[in-house]
Amino acid sequence: MSDRFDLDHFFTIPRLSGLRVSPDGERLLVTVQRPGPDGKKMHSSIWDVDPAGQRRSRRLTRSAPGESGGVFLRDGSILFTSSRPDPDRKPEDGGDDKEITGLWLLPAGGGEARMVVGPHGGVDAIRTAREADVIAFAASVHPRTSSLKEDSQREKERKESGASAQLFESYPIRLWDHYLGPRERHLYLADAPDAIEGRIEQPFDLTPDAARALDDVEFDVTPDGSTIVTGWVHQNDLVHPSQDIVAIERGSGERRQLASGPEWHQSPRCSPDGRWVVCVRDTVPSPEEPPDTTLWLIDLATGEGRDLTPEIDLWPHGPEWSADSRSVFFLADRLGHSAVLRADLDGGAVTVLAAEGAYSDLSPAPDGRRLFALRSTLRSPPRVVELATDAAEQTGRVIPSPLPLDEELRVSASAEQLTTRLDDGTEIRSWLVKPADASAESPAPLLLWIHGGPLASWNGWHWRWNPHLLADRGYAVLLPDPALSTGYGLDMIRRGWGKWGEAPYSDLMAVVDRVIERPDIDAERTAAMGGSFGGYMANWVAGHTDRFKAIVTHASLWELRGFHGTTDWGPMWEAEFGDPYSDPSRYEAASPHASVGEIRTPLLVIHGEKDHRVPISEALRLWTDLSRHGADAKFLYFPDENHWIMKPPNARVWYETVVSFLDQHVRGKEWQRPALL
Repeated sequence: MSDRFDLDHFFTIPRLSGLRVSPDGERLLVTVQRPGPDGKKMHSSIWDVDPAGQRRSRRLTRSAPGESGGVFLRDGSILFTSSRPDPDRKPEDGGDDKEITGLWLLPAGGGEARMVVGPHGGVDAIRTAREADVIAFAASVHPRTSSLKEDSQREKERKESGASAQLFESYPIRLWDHYLGPRERHLYLADAPDAIEGRIEQPFDLTPDAARALDDVEFDVTPDGSTIVTGWVHQNDLVHPSQDIVAIERGSGERRQLASGPEWHQSPRCSPDGRWVVCVRDTVPSPEEPPDTTLWLIDLATGEGRDLTPEIDLWPHGPEWSADSRSVFFLADRLGHSAVLRADLDGGAVTVLAAEGAYSDLSPAPDGRRLFALRSTLRSPPRVVELATDAAEQTGRVIPSPLPLDEELRVSASAEQLTTRLDDGTEIRSWLVKPADASAESPAPLLLWIHGGPLASWNGWHWRWNPHLLADRGYAVLLPDPALSTGYGLDMIRRGWGKWGEAPYSDLMAVVDRVIERPDIDAERTAAMGGSFGGYMANWVAGHTDRFKAIVTHASLWELRGFHGTTDWGPMWEAEFGDPYSDPSRYEAASPHASVGEIRTPLLVIHGEKDHRVPISEALRLWTDLSRHGADAKFLYFPDENHWIMKPPNARVWYETVVSFLDQHVRGKEWQRPALL
């Protein structure tokens, strides 16, 4: 049996997400994802984890389509979403429901789960009230339909007609990997059904006039179940859209603003005592100044608000309330980690509860003493951990879960954090994931891996782009946080804001210069790669230096002026690069395509057809330009993937092609075309 960290082993590791604690604090839910039985798609199920670590974790759900989004009701029953067929569905309810993502209930006392509501457009998010048997959920319905039954009839008519066309009358028209419409997202409130037989026949539609205001927004429900608090997007100004926080009453449907633009507000969370709402607030960026982020505290009754974290030069996200409503726990990238912090409502310094590692899915226990989370590192996938709510700089207690023990993970490569000091005193932090056998006698070839975003950081385990799979093949993988990276304060972002080809590029080259001085790194055998913004930088590197033997560019930006009009969300680029119709100079100055004639390094171009964030047109233009200029290049195309490569067979092809390309040009091996291509 192999002990390598190869693709076969990588796909066996359970992927944990969606952590939730029960109302009594005695159970944890976590969604576990693995490849399905046929190995072609990822398959998810919901597991029960013991916070005390005394009993083994057990799987609660099992079906071919899988389950996710598990949350608790007050009595311990579990709600989740799944597209499994409903055996109780009547023909008049719409017939075949194989693709419908319904809301299912698993009773606390045991028994089989059953669907409680199944809108044809599917349920995509669930929240439950703390002190009432009330469910809030999001579902997509056809405009101008007054009930789920009418929506079902509209869907039937459209399907029978054979029409697939859509008429758009507002911007945007697509998001991430799909076109918006013909349905629109609405929010619903409903009483929890009877645990044995009940269904939700007609939930109360709180947002019949939503149109596109609720696309991709988060929401919460007050403890008494009377009010939904949600983001509400305004797109009247295409250059400066805004997102408000609004409260919508169940009885009347009355909507009132709690926080309004021009700032962007998101991720609202209602306090356990029903008095407060906290959300993440982003200032309005401009080409001269990047956005800043804070936690915004709102009085639910009056709408009065204040900055809860004015003193920290970090970007908070993922807020969750303490049990006594006196503090807010949150996450923030910080010095190459994703830390857990606490802000108290009565003021004072923000407390760093856990500084090292990459945390997510904060879930405070009702006893007020414990905070559960998922924690990963560069060497370990996400694990369930318990933190104390009143201790600083802690590592937390690992709770046994479906994830294998450290000795079963086969991670032999080291992960070392490095600091490079520039001439102006700026410090650039990086991670170096290095094969265990790299030494002065046998130095490893170096792969510079540039993160996406660009407002991001290398700070934890990565399922999509995992450096250990390259380290297993003998490469030392360098993961820098250059200008524009988060976790180092606003000045670090200002250094590269709107000037992508300047400080971000010089930072990367400075880090490479320092690392290749190490005796365990082979300075003569180096390569670079990246995805999204990392792909942009890979293209920029290709046109501005010949120092690397090979470059891999995935889902990359190539011609910025044209990209503005084809990406799914152009306003974010205007905020940084300005109005391209009146002054395209910033786009032109930062566009890699202008240096195509200077490219001498072999390139592997990779792109997915369903990518609307960085459309396939960028790769087609890049490929055409490279071909026209006689560059040494290959194009790996995925017709069924988006910005990320998600399906296990496609991920396998991705890594096999990348490694073969690198081995050919960096290590002088013969090109090996992957068997499935």
